[in-house]
Amino acid sequence: MTDTNPSTTRRTVLGLTGAGALTALAGCLGDVMIPGQSSNGGDQSARTYRVTVANLTTGQPFTPPAVVAHRASVELFAVGDPASDAIKELAENGNLDPLSELAESTTDIRTLSAAETPLVPPELPASEMFPAAATLELETDASGMYLSFVSMLIGTNDGFTGLDTVPLPERVNESRSYFASSYDAGTEMNTEAYGDMVPPAQALYGIDSGTEGAGMSNPDLAEDGVITPHGGIVGDGDLDPAVYGWDDPAALVQVERIE
Repeated sequence: MTDTNPSTTRRTVLGLTGAGALTALAGCLGDVMIPGQSSNGGDQSARTYRVTVANLTTGQPFTPPAVVAHRASVELFAVGDPASDAIKELAENGNLDPLSELAESTTDIRTLSAAETPLVPPELPASEMFPAAATLELETDASGMYLSFVSMLIGTNDGFTGLDTVPLPERVNESRSYFASSYDAGTEMNTEAYGDMVPPAQALYGIDSGTEGAGMSNPDLAEDGVITPHGGIVGDGDLDPAVYGWDDPAALVQVERIE
C-alpha cells in the first residue's frame, strides 16, 4: 500500500457461463450498507465519504469492490499472517458474506459498502458491459477513522487486491489517494486452471474452455500458508501471462470527505 496523498459468491454464479454469467455477476451484489453502524441525523460527528476504486491491471477483472470504514482495532489482512475466513472466502470464491457477517457482529466496523458490478480492464472483452472503476459512498462517524478495501482477482485461485487500515480524510473536501497491491491469500494452490476458478472468469475473458469452473473450494488444493505479495500469472495453467498478467499496483483508491 502506498499513500500518494499529494462479490460475487460462487453459489451465486454456479453453473453460469457466457453472457448469462456476466448478467448474473452484474446484479449479484447490490450496494451493501450495514444499518445502525453509522451516526446520522443531528450528530455533528457524522461523516460521508466518496470512494472510487479503479482497476489498474490489463488482464485481471475484480469482483465488485467492498470498502469499510472502521476503528483502528480492525485489521482485515496482513502480509505474513494467515488469512481470516472473510479473506479466504473472498480470495477463493469472491464470497463477501463472511465479511458482511463480521461487519454486523462488531461495532468496530462502522460501515460496509460494496459495488454492484465487477471492474473489468478495457483490454478485456467484457469491458463493453462492465466499467473499470466504481464509486461508493460511506457514512460513518468520527470513530470510524480508517478505510479498508478488498476485491478478488477473478482470474486467480486465491488472489485479491486491497488496502488495510489507511487513514480517512479529516476535513470536508479533503481527499487522499492510495495505490493497492495484489496478494495471495495462501489458502489455495495456484493451478491457473479454468476448472479451478470461479465460473465468471471465462465469461469475463470472453472464452469457453469447455469446463464449468469451480463450484466450491477444493480440499485437494488447500494450502496452509500465509498472505504474501502475489507472484502473478506464471503460465503453469490456462492463462497466458502476457495477456492475463499484471504489475502492481493493481488498484487505485481515491477517497474524499464530502460531508
